[in-house]
Amino acid sequence: MSSIFTKIISGEIPSYKVAENDKFLAFLDIQPIVKGHVLVIPKKPIDYIFDIEDNLLGEFMSFAKSVAKQMDKVFDCKKIGMTVIGLEVPHAHIHLIPINGIADMDFGKAKLSLPSEEMESIAKMIKEA
Repeated sequence: MSSIFTKIISGEIPSYKVAENDKFLAFLDIQPIVKGHVLVIPKKPIDYIFDIEDNLLGEFMSFAKSVAKQMDKVFDCKKIGMTVIGLEVPHAHIHLIPINGIADMDFGKAKLSLPSEEMESIAKMIKEA
C-alpha cells in the first residue's frame, strides 16, 4: 500500500524529520493545528494502528514517547497530547501535539501555515533536545 507517508519514508517527498530509527520516523505535520505538531509513523506500511503486531506496537509507543519527551524540552506547554485518528492517510500514525488545553487538539480548526524556515527551526530544536 503506497501513501504519502511511504513516499516520505523513501525520500521521494521531503519532510521536516525530528527523529528516526530503522523502524519508525517522526516528522513535523505540514498542516499543523499548533506549532510543533509531529506525526510519528512506522516505516512498515500498516493502515490500521491496531493491526500492528504487539511487539512492534510497543516499540512504536516507546518511540513516540521518546519524541514527546524531546518535545517537552522545547515547547512551553502543559503536556504533549497524543491522538490517533487514522482516517487522513492510509498508514498508521500518531499525532503528538504541544497542548495547554483540550482546544489545542481540535482538528476542526484552521490549520497553520508556517514558513519553511520556521518549520526547519522547530524540527532542529526537537532533534537537538
